[in-house]
Amino acid sequence: MSDAERRARGFLLARFTDYIALEQGLSPRTIEAYQRDLARFAEYADVKGVTAPADITATVMREYVYHLKDLGLSPASIRRNISALRTYFRFLVGDALVVKDPSERLETPQRWRTLPEVLTIEEVQRLLASPTLDDTLVFRDRALLELAYGAGLRVSEWITLGVRDLLLDEGLVRVFGKGSKERLVPIGRSAIAAAAVYLRELRPKLEHGEGKGVLFLNARGRPLTRMGAWKILRGHVDRAAITKHVSPHTLRHSFATHLLEGGADLRAVQEMLGHVDIATTQIYTHVDREYLRQVHRSYHPRA
Repeated sequence: MSDAERRARGFLLARFTDYIALEQGLSPRTIEAYQRDLARFAEYADVKGVTAPADITATVMREYVYHLKDLGLSPASIRRNISALRTYFRFLVGDALVVKDPSERLETPQRWRTLPEVLTIEEVQRLLASPTLDDTLVFRDRALLELAYGAGLRVSEWITLGVRDLLLDEGLVRVFGKGSKERLVPIGRSAIAAAAVYLRELRPKLEHGEGKGVLFLNARGRPLTRMGAWKILRGHVDRAAITKHVSPHTLRHSFATHLLEGGADLRAVQEMLGHVDIATTQIYTHVDREYLRQVHRSYHPRA
């Protein structure tokens, strides 16, 4: 028995063909396409060590869709593959061959989130070097930018970070993210130094009793607002001559992408970003793959 025949038997592909032909009444062309799509999926699952439909997980399904994208399939072809898989699992569940349908929450290309532009490392360096000693609030702005990028903070986390949340001796920052979930994120020497200088040299001068223990204050000594933080960032983006559209979230995306480009473990990045579901973190692997393709095109002699 060939590998293809073994997979067809293990994944009940003949029974599925009968189902879509006799019960669903699909056209011969659609049946042929679905057979091809399911054979490809069965081969992928087999390589992953999955040899029966009951062992297929939502993770395997999700990774398979990303695999199709990496193969260069068009969004329309990927949507048809997903449709085939959903029909396949309706058949399996209907015949009590599996208990759960792992295709239920599978995202189609229309729903894939598009990321804002990511800064290059050189652009980040220019941005972080933008605050100069000519600026009255230079130490605050340096600390703000260093921590935002260095810890991958959401803008809501920039402006609610407390003085007590800086654990500089341990090289950590304590962050309260969505749902007030606490996480500890490591920060590097540059962020530690910038925060220490701000705490020593400037924040005591800004504090007039209205700071409420918040780390970053405006010129009037009050906690920064979202708009205030955005204006600070916008000013330094312009000064650094960065032409990309840069929002506070761009620094968070850049943080995650640069970690993955450097070889960081996806689970570690998930923990640092405070994502509950690793699927949310996996969107950054698409950026990473595009980066790898770009490097290959730029430097490989046969690209």
